[in-house]
Amino acid sequence: MGEDLREKVRERYAGAARAVRDAGEDGGASCCGSSCCGPDAGASEVDMTGGSYSEAEKRELPQLAADASLGCGNPVALAVLSPGEVILDLGSGGGIDVLLSARRVSPGGKAYGLDMTDEMLALARENQEKAGVENAEFLKGEIEDVPLPDGQVDLVISNCVINLSTDKERVIAEAFRVLKPDGRFAVSDVVFLGEKGRLPAGVARSVELWSGCVSGALEKSEYEELLAAAGFEDVSVEVTHTYSPESIDGLGSPEDIEALREVPIASAFVRARKPK
Repeated sequence: MGEDLREKVRERYAGAARAVRDAGEDGGASCCGSSCCGPDAGASEVDMTGGSYSEAEKRELPQLAADASLGCGNPVALAVLSPGEVILDLGSGGGIDVLLSARRVSPGGKAYGLDMTDEMLALARENQEKAGVENAEFLKGEIEDVPLPDGQVDLVISNCVINLSTDKERVIAEAFRVLKPDGRFAVSDVVFLGEKGRLPAGVARSVELWSGCVSGALEKSEYEELLAAAGFEDVSVEVTHTYSPESIDGLGSPEDIEALREVPIASAFVRARKPK
């Protein structure tokens, strides 16, 4: 990830964590409309999660964990989790997906969360303590350089984070590396449903749109090709929700948002498997 963009993303996530904590347990709303893909503080809210988490799931965890569910889907719903498995969440934010996963792989399993933002890590660890989840661990690091050994995990998940990286090939290679043979990749992410090259150059390079989970997204076919090139099998990218420009108003300038009429974006479930 380019350093300027990395810092923009870090600042956005740090601000999101601070706003959630400032709102407190009784705040009742996420700082970003329940999405990392929301605008900067003070702008209109944008919710790209689409109600992906059930009320039962939200009740399992502290309110702050639900408020900090900064994504565009529910990757925990993508795969069957079994006791004893090891899970890794790339870009774990406030920890909702890690904590839900940890409970589903208990007894004997473990869930790791990886995040580069100190404020998010602090929030996630606070949520872990409140939830009483012991089989989870939050690591500081970057998704392009995972601080785990080869063949460590059974399942890699992520929630609207891979699109933020400018080196997605490296991210996917790292996911492949840390997976055990026959390990699974199950990710919620944003994808373009057309040729991204049709976007005006200014939109494609927009830091605001990139840190808002839009301009850094891959085309659907690009995602499939990157996973296959990394060695994954059983690759699928299933579109779950298409966003109108009106529904993501606030992620960029009016001109940027209007340009997305030409190349729509969508949330998708991305699945793949490492060969045996």
